[in-house]
Formats: sequence, structure tokens, C-alpha cells
Amino acid sequence: MRALTLLALAGLSPFAFAAPEEVATADNQPAVEVYTYDMELDVAHVISTTDVSQICGVTPSIMTYEDHQGRRHRLEYLVIGGGCIDG
Repeated sequence: MRALTLLALAGLSPFAFAAPEEVATADNQPAVEVYTYDMELDVAHVISTTDVSQICGVTPSIMTYEDHQGRRHRLEYLVIGGGCIDG
């Protein structure tokens, strides 16, 4: 299971090589950046994350957070959903 998590975070998303955008979206949310291993994150406060409790398998999730300077960020990364039932 741990190896699968590492693979999920390794950037299997088709957007893993897209350049992050610095502009805000129409609803004043910051643009979503795609997580890569070389990013140095400054997370002071997590505001929200995508609910993946009903999804089975590897799926994108978005975390909205504030850094230590009060700037809001949105980060997409891959996780394994909690909706898989064994057996």
C-alpha cells in the first residue's frame, strides 16, 4: 500500500509536467498548482481538501492552504481514495 501511495505522488497525473499558473481564477481562487517532488511547500494552515472517502483507487485531490505570509494556494496531488472495500 505504501508503494502505491508513493507511485501516486510520483506524478502520474497527465498534468504533472504542466507549468504552474500564477493567476487567480474567476471566483478569486488561486490557480491550481500540480505537486512535484522538487516543490518546497510552506503550509501554515490547511483550509480544505477534496473528499476522497468514497473513491476507490488513485485519484487527484486538491488542497487549499495558506502559507506563513497569509497567501492562499491550491495544490493538486494524487492520493488513494478510501472507498475501496477489501474482500
